Amino acid sequence: KQTHAGRPWDGIDPITVGAQAIVGLQTVVSRRTDISSFPSVVSIGTINGGTRYNIIPESLDMSGTIRSYDYGIRQKLHSDVRQTVEKIAESGGAKAEVTIIEKYDPTINDPALTEKMLPSLRWAAGGDVVQGPLVGGAEDFSFYAKEAPGLFVFLGVTPRDQDMAKAAPNHNPGFFVDESALVVGVRTLASLTTDYLFAGAKP
Repeated sequence: KQTHAGRPWDGIDPITVGAQAIVGLQTVVSRRTDISSFPSVVSIGTINGGTRYNIIPESLDMSGTIRSYDYGIRQKLHSDVRQTVEKIAESGGAKAEVTIIEKYDPTINDPALTEKMLPSLRWAAGGDVVQGPLVGGAEDFSFYAKEAPGLFVFLGVTPRDQDMAKAAPNHNPGFFVDESALVVGVRTLASLTTDYLFAGAKP
């Protein structure tokens, strides 16, 4: 309910309610989700509301992301996020409408295929292959991996003379790509393809 900022008691402040909801959402993972097996994340990325410093607006829009490696945990996160936001809004006399759009499934490498293709990866990268840590990025490759055994690899693009711990990640204006990695990328795709086909060929 919009009102003058000098008389907040005449309205319902969605900005205050939104701030409380954001704080409340921090407990969805830290206090309500079993992360002993699979990490999970709930993050708010945008907040949009208001038109002028002395007006309490009528509404507020927020958007964010929910990440988990397990389908069951993800469904519980959806329920907990919805309940948390709706009940906090209700406690402030406001109403929250929560829309959850399911996008990508977790991208999980097929263990047998990964083991089978390791020699190809090592050849393509000159032996410079490591198992990467779990990451929170979303990837539509997961749809392919649900239909057939899949293997997703990261191509290292950080210059060799740069400290990986200090390198700017993607979604950062300082992100830099060492284009010599393109050669490794071509070798990787070519060797994975030919070695996989050759391994499956009948003598």
